[in-house]
Amino acid sequence: MTINAAGKEILQRVKKAEVKFILLQFTDILGMMKCVTIPASRLEDVLDKGIWFDGSSIEGFTRIAESDMFLKPDVATYQLIPWKLEGKKSARLICDVYTPDGQPFEGDPRSILKRALAEANKMGYHFNTGPEVEFYLFKKEDGRITTAPHDIGGYFDYPARDFASEVREDMIFALEAMGMEVEMSHHEVGPGQHEIAVRYSNALTSADNTVTLKYVIKSIAAQHGLYASFMPKPLFGQAGSGMHVHQSLFDKKGKSAFFDAKDKYKLSEVAYSYLAGQLAHARALTAVVAPTVNSYKRLVSGYEAPVYICWGQVNRSALIRIPRYSPGRELSTRMELRCPDPACNPYLAFAAMLMCGLDGVKRGLKPPKPVEENVYHLDPARLKELKIEMLPFSIKRAVEELKNDEVIKAALGKHTFESFYNAKISEFDDYRMRITPWEIEKYLEAL
Repeated sequence: MTINAAGKEILQRVKKAEVKFILLQFTDILGMMKCVTIPASRLEDVLDKGIWFDGSSIEGFTRIAESDMFLKPDVATYQLIPWKLEGKKSARLICDVYTPDGQPFEGDPRSILKRALAEANKMGYHFNTGPEVEFYLFKKEDGRITTAPHDIGGYFDYPARDFASEVREDMIFALEAMGMEVEMSHHEVGPGQHEIAVRYSNALTSADNTVTLKYVIKSIAAQHGLYASFMPKPLFGQAGSGMHVHQSLFDKKGKSAFFDAKDKYKLSEVAYSYLAGQLAHARALTAVVAPTVNSYKRLVSGYEAPVYICWGQVNRSALIRIPRYSPGRELSTRMELRCPDPACNPYLAFAAMLMCGLDGVKRGLKPPKPVEENVYHLDPARLKELKIEMLPFSIKRAVEELKNDEVIKAALGKHTFESFYNAKISEFDDYRMRITPWEIEKYLEAL
C-alpha cells in the first residue's frame, strides 16, 4: 500500500493544525463505536500499512484462533474534534476492517454497506439516506446517570421550557465543525427528549454521520453534566426515541429514480417496487433496524411509532410514509421508514433497507393500496379486510423472521447474520429470565 494524494493532503493538514492524536474509529456489529488512538507521528505509517488489532475481543468479529485484523483509515472521513483542548488537539478517521490477507473483513458493518451500495450501482442507482435521530438528555446525581429528564418541555417548546436549547446549540456547533450540515433541531414530545436532523447524503456518508452524531451528542452532553441516551424507550408512558430514515434512489445522471410527475403520489414504478420490497421484508427487517429488547417497548400502539405494515402519505401511523411533493423539489421525492430506532447499527440498517427495496425492484413487486386512516383505530375485522399485518412484538420474534429471510441474510453475509442472531437470542434469553420490579409489584403479595 502506498499513500495517495488524498493521504498526503491529510498529513499536511495534521501538521498544519498541530494535531497531537488521531482517533481511529469503527463499529462492531451491534453499532457500538470502537476506537484506537495513535500519536499523530504514527499516522503516515498507518495510512501506508494500516494498524493491527485483536478482533477476537470485538462483538461479532472473529474467534480467538482468527483474531488478527487491521484497520485501514478512510481519508475522506478526516475531521478535527472541535472540543479538544489546545495543545492536545485530536482528529478522527473512520476505518474499514481488513483481514491479514488484505481483503475486506466480511463482518465489518461499513464494508457490508459498501457491498450493498455496489449492488445498487450495478443496477444504475445511487442510494441516499437522511435519518432523524431522537434522544433523551438525563440528569446526573453524584456522577451517576439517572432517568430524571433534564427539562419538562414538550414538542417544539420554546427556550423558557426547553432548558436544553443552549446544549443543542453547542451540539450543532460541534457537528458543523465536523463537516455536517444540520437542517434543524428541536425539543421532541417527551420531557428531556430532543431531535437533531443532519442533511441527507449518500448512504455511506450518512451512516458515518450518524455514528459521529451520536458520539458528538454524548460528548457535548457530558460537558454540560448531562447524559445523552439513545435507548429506544427509556421512560414508561413517554414517547420513545426513533430514527426515521428518509430514503431515495438517484440514477447515474443525478435524477430522482423515485419521481414521476404523472402519478398521484409523484412516485415512479421503481419507487413503488422499492416500497413493496420493504413492505414484503418488513417483519424480518425490523430485527436489524430495531435491534434491542427495549426497541419493542417503543413499537406499540398509541404513540407515533408504527406497528402495522402499510404505507400512506398523511398517515403517521403507517410503517412507510411518503412526504408530500412540492413543485420544483423533484429531487426531494423520497419515502420515510418509521420503525428504525437509534440503537441500530446504521451501516447494517441502511444495507438491509436498500437490499429489501432493490429486491422489490428486481422482482417488479407492487405495493398494496395506501392507507390514510389512523391504523391504530381500526378494528381487527377492518385490518383483516385491508390485509394489514403487524410487526413482530419482540426481538425474539423479529430475529426468527430474519432467520427465514434470504435477502437480508445475504445482505449481512453468513458471518454477520450468525453473529447477530446469536447475540440477539442471548440478549432475549437474558431478559426473559430476569425478575422485574413490575413482577414483584404485581405478584409478590397477590399470590
